[in-house]
Amino acid sequence: MVSERMKGLGTARSVIRELFEYGKARAAQVGAENVFDFSIGNPSVPAPAAVNETAARLLREQPDLIHAYTSAQGAADARERFAASLNRRFNAGCTPDRLYLTVGAAASLCCVFNGLTCPGDEFIVFAPYFPEYKVFIEGAGARMVLIPPEIEAFQIDFDAFEKAVTPHTKGVLVNSPNNPSGVVYSRATLERLAAILTQKSGEYGHPIYLISDEPYREIVYAGVEVPWVPHIYRDTIVCYSFSKSLSLPGERIGYVFVPGEAAEGDDVYAAVAGAGRSLGYVNAPSLFQQVTSLCCDMTADIKIYEENARLFVSALREMGYHVVEPDGAFYLFPRSLEPDDAAFSERAKALDLLIAPGTGFGAPGHVRISYCVQTDVIRRALPRFKELADSYR
Repeated sequence: MVSERMKGLGTARSVIRELFEYGKARAAQVGAENVFDFSIGNPSVPAPAAVNETAARLLREQPDLIHAYTSAQGAADARERFAASLNRRFNAGCTPDRLYLTVGAAASLCCVFNGLTCPGDEFIVFAPYFPEYKVFIEGAGARMVLIPPEIEAFQIDFDAFEKAVTPHTKGVLVNSPNNPSGVVYSRATLERLAAILTQKSGEYGHPIYLISDEPYREIVYAGVEVPWVPHIYRDTIVCYSFSKSLSLPGERIGYVFVPGEAAEGDDVYAAVAGAGRSLGYVNAPSLFQQVTSLCCDMTADIKIYEENARLFVSALREMGYHVVEPDGAFYLFPRSLEPDDAAFSERAKALDLLIAPGTGFGAPGHVRISYCVQTDVIRRALPRFKELADSYR
């Protein structure tokens, strides 16, 4: 006997991973240059040279130490450097003992959900959303409550949100810049959200935490502001990863930041650490604790993403696609050209265009296009998108 839920998770990949694996198999058949894979958010620009240089230097200088265990919450010197960076950039009031280093953003979120969840708890998520959120929340024993998308700008539908907040609401999850829409929540949006949460927390007599998932924080365009959420709402927990900003998805390194001002902050931090212990996430990769903490004020060369976004949005709109302008990240979330987004994705697949149906992101009638690819790939793919659009005329 095994867990049927876990067996299901282990045998049924997400639609994104299914497309990604299909793309690899298809490339072996027809040549990689003939398959246009926009399925997965794998950064296409290399990590800064300093990242590899720092890793190589540490391996030379500390061969007997660099692979050793660290403290469960992360090496003290690495946490000191991360805290100093957050304070320089955001005046965050962060101390090293408020940071818990993790195996990427997925582990950060899982530690938070498992640390916070009590029987009967619910977490509110805004569509469109990263599909694994549901897996993480339900894996912690909580219930995910989904707010439908506001499809004109992908900000928050506050009428639906206010109706969804109940005494069972333990937390609200925001992801800005957003995967899959690329939209950044405006300061006005976050301030309105904070006001409602403050009111509801007082009404129900317990804190409702705002969990800010921020792996795309640095990837923004045209000077768009990404507000530091703890300055807007006191009871915020920040989850972060270096997968996107430093182009290090395979190294699995991130952190949870629990501000000292957050309600029951000491208990929340202890619960996050306890969840890390329970889930087996103690001691994030030691080499990249050091590497990322020494390079945490850098980013990969993200200008290519902005160039790709401009090219893609302009071309798709000329073809008749409806696309909300992305503020950052490296995704477009256009409307599909028929109500059935899965059927639209399959029609695209027949042209070797791999794009993910929006239903899995909580927004039927849309598709996600991941444009973290070389710009030439987009240019060569545009005639296929034109052929796809023409097939509906």
